[in-house]
Amino acid sequence: MKKYLLNQIPDEIPQDIRRFVSGANIYDSSCSPEARVYFIDKGNGYYLKCSGRGNLEKEAEMTSYFYSKGLGAEVLNYISSDSDWLLTTAVAGEDCIYEKYLMNPERLCDIIAYELRKLHETDYSGCPVPNRTAEYLATAEKNYRTGNYDKSHFPDSFGYRSAEEAFDILTAEKEALQSKVLLHGDYCLPNIILDNWNFSGFIDVGSGGVGDRHIDLFWGTWTLWFNLKTNKYHERFLDAYGRDKADESILKVVAAAEVFG
Repeated sequence: MKKYLLNQIPDEIPQDIRRFVSGANIYDSSCSPEARVYFIDKGNGYYLKCSGRGNLEKEAEMTSYFYSKGLGAEVLNYISSDSDWLLTTAVAGEDCIYEKYLMNPERLCDIIAYELRKLHETDYSGCPVPNRTAEYLATAEKNYRTGNYDKSHFPDSFGYRSAEEAFDILTAEKEALQSKVLLHGDYCLPNIILDNWNFSGFIDVGSGGVGDRHIDLFWGTWTLWFNLKTNKYHERFLDAYGRDKADESILKVVAAAEVFG
């Protein structure tokens, strides 16, 4: 994750948090237009995320839940006013797009598959998002109705020739999304933190909850293709995860949902 040193504390940071970060170097480490992310170089490090009002509420809840399971960062403060602000501890280590990990793609592929299987076998009782799959399907349908057919991250749209074709498949096959596991929701290399090849934690879990494992499996195969610029690790990833729980036909249903953003 790239970081750019700022000359001063951004004016919009709430006073409660401003007191916490005073005297520390602050870096902009944003990687998405949806949110601004700051790294606070103090102690073992902290991250401060800012987004639109209400946008980080679910992420704050899921981050706290993942922390309670020993799977991520601790939430130190969540403020929702004109904007949302989420302050967390930093997870020790580096994300999986760190050069050291990308230079050994076979090992990287195997470890993220293994850690995903462990996540999916975690007890999800008390999860604050008990039906993520329903929310996921509702978002896909809403985006279809409003014309949000996003091909930017999926150049061939997984073979779907139109929004209508993808939506027809999704409508006909959505009942296949049945399994209930604890999902990350955005299982991509930048959101998985390793410390010298040892799993350290997950970040950006705002799309997590209890849902179908194939949503995470889809993103696991996608991120290897996107970040390694090859699709050669698709089969290896599913083998390492366990073919007993991975159904490629259901991945096609997830793909039909994902083209709608």
